Amino acid sequence: MTQVLEFRLPDLGEGLTEAQIVRWLVQVGDVVAVDQPVVEVETAKAMVEVPCPYGGVVTARFGDEGTELPVGEPLLTVAVGAPAEGDQGSGNVLVGYGTAAPPARRRRARPQSGAVPDKPRRAAAPPVAANTPPPPVAAPKRPDSPVPVISPLVRRLARENGLDLRELAGSGPDGLILRADVEHALRAAAAAPPSAPVTAVPAAQTVSPPTRAESLTPTRAESAENAAAPPAAGTSATAAPVTRIPLKGVRGAVADKLSRSRREIPDATCWVDADATELMHARAAMNAAGGPKISLLALLARICTAALARFPELNSTVDMAAREIVRLDRVHLGFAAQTERGLVVPVVRDAHTRDAQSLTAEFARLTEAARTGTLTPRELTGGTFTLNNYGVFGVDGSTPIINHPEAAMLGVGRIVPKPWVHQGELAVRQVVQLSLTFDHRVCDGGTAGGFLRYVADCVEQPVVLLRSL
Repeated sequence: MTQVLEFRLPDLGEGLTEAQIVRWLVQVGDVVAVDQPVVEVETAKAMVEVPCPYGGVVTARFGDEGTELPVGEPLLTVAVGAPAEGDQGSGNVLVGYGTAAPPARRRRARPQSGAVPDKPRRAAAPPVAANTPPPPVAAPKRPDSPVPVISPLVRRLARENGLDLRELAGSGPDGLILRADVEHALRAAAAAPPSAPVTAVPAAQTVSPPTRAESLTPTRAESAENAAAPPAAGTSATAAPVTRIPLKGVRGAVADKLSRSRREIPDATCWVDADATELMHARAAMNAAGGPKISLLALLARICTAALARFPELNSTVDMAAREIVRLDRVHLGFAAQTERGLVVPVVRDAHTRDAQSLTAEFARLTEAARTGTLTPRELTGGTFTLNNYGVFGVDGSTPIINHPEAAMLGVGRIVPKPWVHQGELAVRQVVQLSLTFDHRVCDGGTAGGFLRYVADCVEQPVVLLRSL
């Protein structure tokens, strides 16, 4: 007996309530196996491939690429046969969604061709019957995919700039559209004359809305002209059109977190310049000895964990409801990583138990996952202290915003040769600026200053760190 089972967007964990469809991995009419990934979605935490717990034929998909779906909304329906063919499900349990023994309410009759559902789930993407072919796509470039694009980042870049991928000729194998193809099309659109038709407007060409000083009261002649010719939609009487970018996904989550940090945390910042010459010499000596290379970030992380052992006040959080400072006994070290999807903060769990070699390997793994958008929600949450190496951007200093609900963040600027008094004489040394932003509720300036001074001492004389081990 054949029946149609409905697979809904599962709870992906960490309190996430919605996800955006990035790429469908199956078409209507495809045969799927149990636990086969069927769709790639983007949450506020990471990019996730969602497996289907049923095996059978896909009869309907709900939502186009780029659509946001709340948790619990239908993703697709699958026609399954006898129990031996997969009706029992995989038995795997996603967070908040069990796949074993699907409840009766998910069972529904197979839709017939031309039939209209009693209550459509989504007007934009009504269910399609199993014997109804998918809607045609204009000018497909190859039979197995209407638009030959693999990378979700390429799709997102085109979508955010209003570029129709079907109009591009890919330069990759078998006509695959690469990021370079999209960027070339955007540059060409930007260079086109105003009268020429374009398919995209680069973000660099957008114009900001006028400031209050620029929006002064118009003259009588201007008022008459404005009354005779009202501005078009999306424009004002004194400005060109603007581009509005939705705060969604990673960017929206970062905006919410930073805003909450500024609202709730009374932060303060202290900083110090340090001579990092000996630390650089120590790292060079370690890497010259053979074996896996040690990264500078790993050495700074090792210094941070040693400093937090001396000043545990900064490895804490504040519970205002209970009016308590919660001091944490494990260090889960976050580090800021800039990616094409925005700023993310992967977390090295139990960093205080790791040596420099282990920290180097974990930083490399998490950084690569951040670049490819494959970090899991667990790898992006639960941090207790953050290390921010903004020196990679070529800047000396900054005042970091605390990663709520943590209590502190250490910022590290670039390491550059500067004049420095060394052993009573002026010399050229490798100098770095260190800054510490801390929650003034968990400690006073003396504790924060002591922490930062200890970090600076370890940077200037790495033997100080060895004494504390």
